[in-house]
Amino acid sequence: MTIAIDFDGTIVDDRYPDIGREKPFAIEVLKKLIEERHRLVLWTVREGRLLDQAVEFCRKRGVEFYAINRDYPEEEKERNRHFSRKLKVDLFIDDRNLGGLPDWGTIYEMVHDQRITYERLMEKYSEQELPPRRPGFWSRLLGH
Repeated sequence: MTIAIDFDGTIVDDRYPDIGREKPFAIEVLKKLIEERHRLVLWTVREGRLLDQAVEFCRKRGVEFYAINRDYPEEEKERNRHFSRKLKVDLFIDDRNLGGLPDWGTIYEMVHDQRITYERLMEKYSEQELPPRRPGFWSRLLGH
């Protein structure tokens, strides 16, 4: 699969423009996905020097991306009459996903076993004994 991955808030804690602390197991999972022959595309708002810092952060930890802020390494906006900012990838991993960013172990499990959905994983984990949840904001606000 070709997988687009955000940087700030996904690989590292969001401290933009600084580089935040590495998210637990993010680098290990990314290296494992590369080892399994997935093509990883770094897809981030960072540009210029800030982008170089993010790429170097990952490179020092053993993560080399297939492409950075483009569909494929040799893509040039000036030579592509059909250039689109929409990536042509199989999957996006981003902290802005609806429902937030699952932990990197869950992400790996979903990518590795492509038949398992986030919904199925949540069912699997909900079968385990979990501590009671505090009522959410809307429940407290509406008195439910």
